[in-house]
Amino acid sequence: MNEPLLVAKQLGKRYPRSADARARLAAFARILVGAPYPQWEVLKDISFTVAPGQSLGIIGENGAGKSTLLKLVCGVLEPSSGSVERRGRIGALLELGAGFDPERTGRENIAISASLQGWSAAQVTERFDDIAAFADIGRYLDEPVKHYSSGMVVRLGFAIIAAVKPDLLITDEVLAVGDESFQKKCIRWIEDYLEGGGTLLLVSHSMYHVQKLCKQALWLRDGRVQAYGDVFDVTQDYLNFHERKSRSESGGDVDPHYAGDHYRIVAVRLDGDDSTVPKSVPQGGGLGLEVDVYSPDGRAPSLGLGVLREDGAAVFGSTSEIDGGKPVALDAHHFRFTVRFDELDLLPGGYFFRLHALDPECVRLFDAVERGFTIRGQARDWGLVRLPHRWS
Repeated sequence: MNEPLLVAKQLGKRYPRSADARARLAAFARILVGAPYPQWEVLKDISFTVAPGQSLGIIGENGAGKSTLLKLVCGVLEPSSGSVERRGRIGALLELGAGFDPERTGRENIAISASLQGWSAAQVTERFDDIAAFADIGRYLDEPVKHYSSGMVVRLGFAIIAAVKPDLLITDEVLAVGDESFQKKCIRWIEDYLEGGGTLLLVSHSMYHVQKLCKQALWLRDGRVQAYGDVFDVTQDYLNFHERKSRSESGGDVDPHYAGDHYRIVAVRLDGDDSTVPKSVPQGGGLGLEVDVYSPDGRAPSLGLGVLREDGAAVFGSTSEIDGGKPVALDAHHFRFTVRFDELDLLPGGYFFRLHALDPECVRLFDAVERGFTIRGQARDWGLVRLPHRWS
């Protein structure tokens, strides 16, 4: 099958704004007469394609619309706008217990779920032991599902999906409730499934698992597509976004026309670029930093330089006085420092320079300016830097 298994075109979902019974009744009356009514837009203009053998991770904050998107994709909800094209056999693990009859036993639910996938009674009997072994819930197999823990429900649901081996597997964050040993079993199964040509649509808050299992990623933010493309690029941008949120804003804007009584940073350029947009640098690549400092008394100032991760974790710090760095005088009051990092072997993610104008004696700190940069790469290590090492 060469055609895409899933094509979403400008998908949108809206709900009536109905905070109380009176508002719901009013909205219903307006719907009946075809009049417009206040609506809450959960998703808007979502488009993507999943071809056979591809793996797509959907990421975003709580409330971004991820679960709603999966329900639209699976046909559980009807879109308010746009369309979804589906091909092949789809296996979905969405909300806990979805598709199970809580009054029936696990054994009975296996038979019902398998028959809904088109299995005959003989096929169910033939594969039953494999499903029961994968679920590994022991005597609870003959207990009503309403007596199961959330982890046991996931075990049973995933065991059925593993036996069916759909053309497209769609799973929400439900695996997060399973115990660690079962999560590892599921991850191993998904890896084997993908190596065998399977197709995956995964929603997860774990960027480690998204990077491990998916080749592409789609970042939803406030019901819109924030980014869509290579999994490492999208997940790194997403992590950078959260790291920026986790630290308070500090460091002011530069004023190139400053002429007061204090030492001040008046210009910052990364590789010649003076914009505040984070500079993109490949892992192991170089980066040049140029900083102009105003001196009120004409003496050559000092410069403090720090490198921090977006969440504020310190990576490196020094001063021009420590390193013996000397600025070049531009005029009577302006001096330029030039620093070059030939190899930034930081791990992929968001970082920033924190720069401080200091007096010539490096005693008093006058201001702080920050400029961000992003390290791009496909490393899945964690931490701050990649240290040279080898496995024997």
